[in-house]
Amino acid sequence: MNASRVGKRGTVVIPQNLPKRFGIQEGSFVVAEERPEGILIRPAVLTPVEVYAPERRAEFFLNNAVDARSYAEAVAEVRKMGLNPNKITHQKPRGA
Repeated sequence: MNASRVGKRGTVVIPQNLPKRFGIQEGSFVVAEERPEGILIRPAVLTPVEVYAPERRAEFFLNNAVDARSYAEAVAEVRKMGLNPNKITHQKPRGA
């Protein structure tokens, strides 16, 4: 067990052997969690978030339709978005 000192802005220097052991490098992200026994600092895994363009969202709506009724609902939703469903690449479900 190694002691560390807390800096002015709450910075804590992690003892040298621990970052290597847990794959933490300069610039890595960590999560600080409040626990009953103290603060747990662990490596964080960040997943980039994809922001979909309206056309891509419309494609999802249309391609996820499974029957004529759900396809009609998807077409209505795409039209509410101000898009023309006929200009969106998609597969119509059988019977639609």
